[in-house]
Amino acid sequence: MPNPIYKILSQDDWRAFEAAGRYQGSADDKRDGFIHFSSQDQVQATAAKHFAGQDDLVLLSVDADALGPALRFEVSRGGAEFPHLYGPLQLAHVIEAQPLPLGPDGVHRFPVTITT
Repeated sequence: MPNPIYKILSQDDWRAFEAAGRYQGSADDKRDGFIHFSSQDQVQATAAKHFAGQDDLVLLSVDADALGPALRFEVSRGGAEFPHLYGPLQLAHVIEAQPLPLGPDGVHRFPVTITT
């Protein structure tokens, strides 16, 4: 059973990732030198902090175990350890891609597997 971590992308970035077969990261990722991910316990707060009010998003579930030593858990926001990938993400490591819509209240609606 895969050990998932999560990445939020725009639909445009997801389509480009699918076409290329690899993802080099967002502008923020490139600036920081690694691809930012969140654990299941962190991803909703990440969406609220960094993607508030944004529609047309995709939530990627990624197999953390398949990423090898390029994946490091490092202290970040609030002293919590976040997963950071030092290198490109390969399409083969994506377990699932799901829409991340906004609800009528402006809050993202996560899949039940994330919220339970």
